[in-house]
Amino acid sequence: MKDLGRITFFLGMDFKQSKGEIKINQKRFILKILERFGMIDCKPRLTPCEQRLEFNCRELTNARQYREMIGSLIYAMTCTRPDLSWIVSKLSQTLSNPRTGDLIAAKHVLRYLKGTVDYELCFKKSDAGLQLTAYSDSDWASCLEDRRSTTGYCCTLTEGGPLISWKSRKQPTVAISTCEAEYVALANTAQECLYLTQLLNGMYKKVHQSMKVSVDNQGAIAQSKNPVNRQRSKHIDIKYHFVREMYVKGMIDIVYCPTQDMVADILTKPPTKCKLDNFKSIVFGCGN
Repeated sequence: MKDLGRITFFLGMDFKQSKGEIKINQKRFILKILERFGMIDCKPRLTPCEQRLEFNCRELTNARQYREMIGSLIYAMTCTRPDLSWIVSKLSQTLSNPRTGDLIAAKHVLRYLKGTVDYELCFKKSDAGLQLTAYSDSDWASCLEDRRSTTGYCCTLTEGGPLISWKSRKQPTVAISTCEAEYVALANTAQECLYLTQLLNGMYKKVHQSMKVSVDNQGAIAQSKNPVNRQRSKHIDIKYHFVREMYVKGMIDIVYCPTQDMVADILTKPPTKCKLDNFKSIVFGCGN
């Protein structure tokens, strides 16, 4: 083994370290995929996708290129680009049978990356201490094909960001109400928070004992705090009710967050330019 000094580049990610600050970006990787798919000179876009996606029914003649494109976007989204989560998750659902409209939407994402190639996660030393905070949201019955909802959550350790964990995914069951969809999303968020707490406690010897989870649905909050079987919720799978036990034990604190302040909102539906600008500081951290 040999000491190569401070890390500067690893698996497509560039690291810039200074006193009390670490910045991570994938500028070189993004430029490489733009060149690979012939989009290096494309016109930038302000959002990752259109507000209303219209997918053409005609099959692609070169599905392999589309799959390679989505695979590259998945890696960028997983490492440093939470703002791509919703659209990349949506496009990933069409890998088995992509259409021409899917390719157009994927190229739209590349155009957005061209204009935001300098975005980076900025981790700064915090004098206020670390507090695990999560944002949980869902978009009820958003899929027009099977009417399943979309779960979105993200977690941060400081009030100013950046995010340390994020996910956007379709729920495995059909929710019959907004409250149920939010409750299922809350259970998934609680699972991620439990994992992160155990991970952090392994690093810092049990300094993280409680988590704050922000939700923008009062019904889901009431459902998690009050173990009463209601007519509209008694059918919910028991596996989602463990969030109540976590709340009773004091492991999580579930609080209400207005929709306009819900960071996870950009993970459940097409984000607007206004919301991307509003949440940019907490998603990527200060200094962007």
